[in-house]
Amino acid sequence: MPKVDAAKVWSLNYRLLLSVITSVTPALAKLGLDSKELFVLAELDEHPYPAELAAQLCMPRPTITSNVKRLEAAGFLRREIDAEDLRRHRLLLTPSGRKAMNLGIALLSEAFGARLSRLSGVQQAELNHLLEKLA
Repeated sequence: MPKVDAAKVWSLNYRLLLSVITSVTPALAKLGLDSKELFVLAELDEHPYPAELAAQLCMPRPTITSNVKRLEAAGFLRREIDAEDLRRHRLLLTPSGRKAMNLGIALLSEAFGARLSRLSGVQQAELNHLLEKLA
């Protein structure tokens, strides 16, 4: 079996992801979001603390802080003091934040689904399996 060029595989994956994100950027902007902000909103239910969010998204904490400030100002999330630890703030989606997030995820899903449809059902399942294994 020929050796796979890992850098080329990484590059192809990166270009694919960027093309999907780029294709939905104008529609996300109409929702009042950029792609990083969408990913922040999408992780809030499972990772409601800024430090957790930064680790999950592999983003620097200052990036999370600036995204949180902007999303809070836009009314997409709110902060509340954590009742179990008064030193920490928990981040919560607002109804408008949840709506924007759901619409944004649907846009990404549709754009990526169009690319996935180039593969057979078996190939899609194999790709899913391989990505889970790599992640």
